[in-house]
Formats: sequence, structure tokens, C-alpha cells
Amino acid sequence: MSYSLLIRNCGQLLTLAGGRPNRPLATGWLILPDAYVACRGPEIVAVGPMAELDESQVTTETQVLDARGRVVMPGLVECHTHLVFAGNRAHEFQRKLQGESYLDILASGGGILSTVRATRTASETELLANALRHLRDFRRYGVTTVEAKSGYGLDKETELRLVRVAQEAGRQQPVRVVSTFLGAHVVPPEYKGRPADYLDFLVREVLPELRGQATFVDIFCEEGAFSVEDSRRYLQQAQALGFWLKIHAEQLHDLGGCAMAASLGAVSVDHCDYLNLEDAARLGNGGEGQTIAVLLPLVPLFLRQEKYAPGRQFIDRGLPVAISTDFNPGSCPSKNLWLALSMACLKMGLTPLEAIAGVTINAAWALRLESEIGSIEVGKRADILVLDVPDYQEIPYWLGENPVREVIIGGVVCPADLE
Repeated sequence: MSYSLLIRNCGQLLTLAGGRPNRPLATGWLILPDAYVACRGPEIVAVGPMAELDESQVTTETQVLDARGRVVMPGLVECHTHLVFAGNRAHEFQRKLQGESYLDILASGGGILSTVRATRTASETELLANALRHLRDFRRYGVTTVEAKSGYGLDKETELRLVRVAQEAGRQQPVRVVSTFLGAHVVPPEYKGRPADYLDFLVREVLPELRGQATFVDIFCEEGAFSVEDSRRYLQQAQALGFWLKIHAEQLHDLGGCAMAASLGAVSVDHCDYLNLEDAARLGNGGEGQTIAVLLPLVPLFLRQEKYAPGRQFIDRGLPVAISTDFNPGSCPSKNLWLALSMACLKMGLTPLEAIAGVTINAAWALRLESEIGSIEVGKRADILVLDVPDYQEIPYWLGENPVREVIIGGVVCPADLE
């Protein structure tokens, strides 16, 4: 059979392949100059230098894209978003500018609880339309896989609806959607002062109905949300029900949530701005650990905070790092993963190569999809980007710009106007 799609004349083909087997990456992956990628259906079937291209596989049935010396790389993997919600929190922006903190606004009934009120009253049709619009925007930035957390319902009916909407949005357009249950986002008004009772309710009434629907269970371990011990008990119960684990931790304080979750085998620990270096070294385990630290540099930027996760020191201690926007209506209303990549270099000390790994193969590890996506290798899904730059060093340099020229998802070139 001939190739169904050929991308030829790649000036720099960023494969994100060639690191240590079965381990997330820091650097050491292969960049091929003057290269090609060939696909058959949704799968990559050949990669190599142009001089080795088998022209007999290129027929009139083959769609050919000429990269004309540009960078070609894997599709971006967005491993931490709050995709499905109603309304926005623009009305709280001025409060942030006047100095109110994230926790102050939450304690006054705003923040997450403000979005909960809007989301509970929204129809499923409205929520789906919003999610599809956000996925369209992500795709235009070259994002080909998106993790979607629930967490803006905080009751059984709405939380199940949010997971259902995320799955339906994934079916209606080409970007892959991975569902995470974050019912333990904060304590809802109905359970005010009773966080343990709320978590018991989730385990008893909600988690059993999500088996086969959500891949991960997440919890916000932070002052004003859930304690380390309550989080541990909840995650253990979720794990016993067959879910993979994630945690929001060390965003605003060093409470030990990351180390606790990693001890349970959590796939990722997310935020990590206050994760201490001793715990980071334990999580990294000399480069043998497989828990990913998902860093979210646009969050402290938007919240006007000075503290950023020390990504450079994490990597130096063997802790693999992924990068995400944390797209949500309160602390990061941005879908620009390229900007997050640049900020990871500027504020967290990552090199361009480390940051690129952070939004591709390491982000795929944070979703346990590393065997399917995140690198350009034979046998992997053909999620590929052609960029409008000739050198990878320009990717973080053009601050906030979108370098995407072509988006290929599952071996299909997505039209620019695709809804």
C-alpha cells in the first residue's frame, strides 16, 4: 500500500524519540535535518532522511505536504485543563489587580464557587458548545490531545454531566479528549466545614458511576480545599476502584501533597510551585521515577505571584517535567500552550529542548499515553505539526506567537476553518 500522507523536506524534524527506553525525557532526543515523515491512515509508518525516502510508496493517492525547510514536530499534548465550564470570571479580574489573593476571593464565595454556580445552571447544550469552541481554539494552537477535568459542579448530577460533555466533545471533533474527575476541587456549600463527609459522598455515590468514563481521579490538596490526610484517604479509595491518580498540590503552600500522591503511584503531581527540592529528588528517584511534575507557568503569571516552580532544579534532580496552561476561567484563561512553553524557559529555567519535551512526550506520559502519542516514531498515531519557523530555537523566542502552519491529527490534515 502507498503512503496516504507524506510530509517532505522537513528542515528540522523534532522526533522526541531516542531518549532512555521507557522513561520520560529531559534531553537527548533525536532531531533529523532534511527529513520526511510518512503515514498510512492514522499511523506513522516511516521516518528518516530525505535521501532514504522510498519514492515507490508515493503515488497519486498520496497527499504530499512540502515543509519547505520548516520545523516539523509532534502535536502538542495539553495534560492539564478545566475544559468544561460556564461563564467566566472577568468580574474578579479587577479584584486581583487591587491585591486580593486567590484564596481571599475563594473564601468570600468567589473563585471556583462562582464558576460552580454558573455551571450548575447551564444546560448541557451550552456546556458542549463552550467545550467545542475551546477545543477548536486549542487545535489552532496545534494541540492534538487535551485532558479535561470536571470540578465545576461539586454535586453528583453536574459532575457526571461535565464528564459526559467532555466525552461528547471529543467525539464531535478531531482533538483527542482524556477525562479526569476533579469532583474534589473544593468543598461545596452543601458540605461547608465537612470536607471528609464530601469526599465520602464522592466515593460512595459518584466514583462508581465513572468507571469506564473517566481515566483519572484528581484532588486539590491545599489550604482552603482538602488536607493531605483527607486527600490520601480519598486517592487510596479511588485507586482501589481502578482509577489512575493525579493531584493539584504545592500550588500555594508546601503541604507535602506531591510526595504523598507520588507514594501512591500518582501519574502526575500538578502545579508544584512550592514543592521543596528534597521531595522533588525523592520523586525523581535518580531519574528512575515515573511520576511527572506538571508545571503551569501561566498561573502565577495571571495571579501576579512571584513564586514559580523551580523546573530547572527539578530536572537536575531527576524529576521529569511536563508543561501545561491549566486553562480555566479563574487562574489561567489562556489556551496558548506556546506561551506557557516560553514562560517555562523564562521563569522556570528550562531549556528550549526541555520545554518542547514538556509539551509533547512528557505531557503524554502525564496522561499515560506515551506509547501512542507525543513523539514522531513508527507505529505511533500521526499527530504532527508543521511550524512556520526554520529552527526550534525560535519556538520560545517569539513570545506568545502561534507558529503553527499545518495541524495533522490521526493522519488527516485539519482545515484551518474546521469548527
